[in-house]
Amino acid sequence: MLDLFDPRFREEKLHDSFRLITAAPDYKKVQPVIQAWATGMLDRKGESQKFVNEFQTTFNSSMWEIYLNQALRDLGCSIDFSKSAPDFVARGHGNYEFNVEAVISDQRPTVSQRKTFDEQDFKMRGALKLAGKIRDKLDLYRGSNVKKHPYSSMSHVRGRPFVIAIAPFDSSLSLTQNNELINMVLYGLAPPVLHGPDRGKQGRISSILKASGSPVQMGIFTNDSFKEISAVFFSTVGTFGKAVVESKIEKLVRSTRYRLIDKRNIEPNPKHWQLGTHRVQLAPLDYLVRERRESETHIGGADMHVRHSSFHHETHLDGFQVYFNPFAEVPLDQKFPWPPEVALNYYDVKSGEHVQAHPDGALVSRQVYDIRPEFIHLLLGTYGFLRP
Repeated sequence: MLDLFDPRFREEKLHDSFRLITAAPDYKKVQPVIQAWATGMLDRKGESQKFVNEFQTTFNSSMWEIYLNQALRDLGCSIDFSKSAPDFVARGHGNYEFNVEAVISDQRPTVSQRKTFDEQDFKMRGALKLAGKIRDKLDLYRGSNVKKHPYSSMSHVRGRPFVIAIAPFDSSLSLTQNNELINMVLYGLAPPVLHGPDRGKQGRISSILKASGSPVQMGIFTNDSFKEISAVFFSTVGTFGKAVVESKIEKLVRSTRYRLIDKRNIEPNPKHWQLGTHRVQLAPLDYLVRERRESETHIGGADMHVRHSSFHHETHLDGFQVYFNPFAEVPLDQKFPWPPEVALNYYDVKSGEHVQAHPDGALVSRQVYDIRPEFIHLLLGTYGFLRP
């Protein structure tokens, strides 16, 4: 198998993340993790050399495909690498076959990050990029833009589910968006209210205006306009950071996990389900913020950790989300044997509601930092462990 980490270009052409992995001694353990994730991909005739070149020079899109390759294997699938397109021709349990096309919303190398942060602008631009990339892949399927061999004409694609796997890499903050923007793009959900009596409630959003003033449709899975797409796979943690935490090198990890329990299943006086916000230090460099709120039948919220990587654990599929298209011509089988950490998302056509089948403890977000005083103070200050 080709070595992903044998540099092929002058240093100035190498991507910053690739240089970091190959040059920094403490990242040496990350290399075999990523190399193992790529098993099978680098044997693809006519594609492997190009793939390694892109991994070293542009990185993010290749890293996403490498993550997906391992994710599909963890889902119990085999990949037919004799097919050059779409990216993954997968066969799961019971010889169930489906196709996956990978894409990221990346930024152009020449684009510089804005000096001032505007949250509303960040969200609108991020949603537009996700919607645009999904539209691009739908065009590949349909044969728009005069594509000679559209995916829909391929015998191994026709009549089988077509899934788009997308991840956001369009800014330095893109991986902090959780699932808020993909919810907007696919199911037309506005960002939730964060404070006050309406906390958690979400309105509807049907379109966003581009800089040119033309509208871009949101809620593309709430009607049949994208019926060729069976489902979307999404993650903000299927990244280089996951390889870092799987390699067990010493880092500082900030993570958020979704929490939910039926009130009938709560034991008497359980401190970890007490309503409100509670902060606790569990060990040296292991801090936890619990947020809990009550509905009629459940108690839900989030666990937010700031901890040394030795306290942190996540599986490869932690943070993996599936969004089903209820209008799909060829639906992705909802009875597929999803592992327990996978979060499933449905749209109820009759009620117009987003139905979240997210397991208790589902990983929502995760970032990795060097263990340095400035990062420790920043994170502990952010979560209220340090006085102003």
